[in-house]
This record gives sequence, C-alpha cells and structure tokens, in this order.
Amino acid sequence: MLTSAPPLLSVSVLAARIGNGTKLVLPADYSGCAMAVVTELMRRPVRDLHLVGAPVMGFQADQLIGAGCVARVEAAAVTLGEHGLASRFTAALKSGELEMWDATCPAIHAGLQASEKGVPFMPMRGLIGSDLLAVRPDWKVIDNPLAEDGKRDPIAIIPAIQPDVALFHAAKADRHGNVWIGIRRELMLMAHASKATFVSVEEIVDGNLLDDPALAAGTIPSLYISGLAVAVRGAAPIGLADCYSADNAALAAYATAARSSAGFRDWLARKLDREPVTA
Repeated sequence: MLTSAPPLLSVSVLAARIGNGTKLVLPADYSGCAMAVVTELMRRPVRDLHLVGAPVMGFQADQLIGAGCVARVEAAAVTLGEHGLASRFTAALKSGELEMWDATCPAIHAGLQASEKGVPFMPMRGLIGSDLLAVRPDWKVIDNPLAEDGKRDPIAIIPAIQPDVALFHAAKADRHGNVWIGIRRELMLMAHASKATFVSVEEIVDGNLLDDPALAAGTIPSLYISGLAVAVRGAAPIGLADCYSADNAALAAYATAARSSAGFRDWLARKLDREPVTA
C-alpha cells in the first residue's frame, strides 16, 4: 500500500510541532540525537516536557533540563558518560524542580514494546525483589494466570509507554520518507510505540531505501514518520555513527560549564547567541 511522504520541514518548524507538555521519547547518545532540533526547543523554549529515555539519556536531556524545558524524566539513567555527571539533571532533581520516574533498561524497552504491540502491559521477571517496585506504584506484581494449578508464580507487569512524539537524528531518508537507521533497532521501537515521529537527517537520497535488500532491514517505513528535516551535522557535537565523530572538546566544555547554574546560563546564551540570563 502506497502512502504519501511525510512533510519535509525546516528544523525550526519541526521543533515547533513539539508542544508544551509533550511526552517525548529520546534515544541514548550512541543512537542518533537530534541536537539541532533540541537547540530549537531550547530557543523557543518548550515547557513541561515528560522525557522518556530509550532507555537512557545524556547531553540532550541535560541541556533541556537546564533550559527549564522539562517537568518529568522517565529513564534508566541520565549521564554524560565519560564526561561525568549530568549536572543540570542532578541539580534539578535535588532541588525538587524535576520529577523522576526511576526505571531499568529492560523495563523501558518492555513498556515501549507494549505500546508497539497495542497491549496494556508487558510482563517481566527481573524486577521481582527490586526496590524499584516500591517507588513505581504503576508497576504491579500479579500471579501468572498460566501457572500450573496450585503453583504460585508471581510476575511483574510494566504498563505500556506511549510517547506523544519520538525524536531522533539519522544518516539519511529517501524522497518517499523512509528513514535508514542501520543497527539502531531502538529507534524503530520508538517510532512504532509513539503517536508521532519526527526525524532530522543528514541528507535526502534518491530511490527507495526499502527496495535495497542491504538497507531495507535497517529502514523505518514512511508510514511511521510524521515529519522530516534536513540538518547537516544535526547530531553534533555528539556525533553520528559512520558519519562523523563526537566533538569531545565541545562535550567536555559543556560538562564543565554545566556544573553551575551560572556556567550553564552562559553556555546556553552562547549556544543561542543571546545575552546571558541573570538569576
């Protein structure tokens, strides 16, 4: 069945389609982060986002939190990896400005998979006995209804996680709106689970990616894509696999600046080409 191609938008217009209060799922730093779009979200600025990490988040989440764009985080972790603590996330959490829904990597994937499959929950074994069950009242433990007669078999169930929007950056899309993600299957899961998916790409290519047997398995069909924007080096300074490396000097400079609220404000002002905002 043929579908119309998703609209090709500017980066700013794509960002404008992510409204205040959006439940927004973002990938880990290694998966393809739409940093050009994140910059536009901070420039606006968007407010009261509920961020979902698939399954963890890094620089993009820390920057959005520092810019006052985020009300809630649901993730297994928020970290800058080798560059250290996600300082704006940590500060907002300690001050009570940020609501945190603790999770694990398998639990996040399970919740997204439930949404992908259109079912209300996904069962999991590994959470039984975990302290996380005490802080996640939405996670339940039930008796396995398929257990042998008379045998008690408890199992945890994770509610479906259905984001309003999935946002990520990829190497390329074709003119039909199909997006190539390579081995990053979590991006496919994000697109399947979400109500809408916005993608920035390095380039738009001719032909149909789904017609190439070498590319088709790593391609998200256009029917899952709600909008595209071309953003050359749109994942920088984080980097994009097989396209360009991370700018570790820029990432280290951000990590240093973000250790204080004043340092972050100065960094953000330079990023957005504005005068620094005073406390």
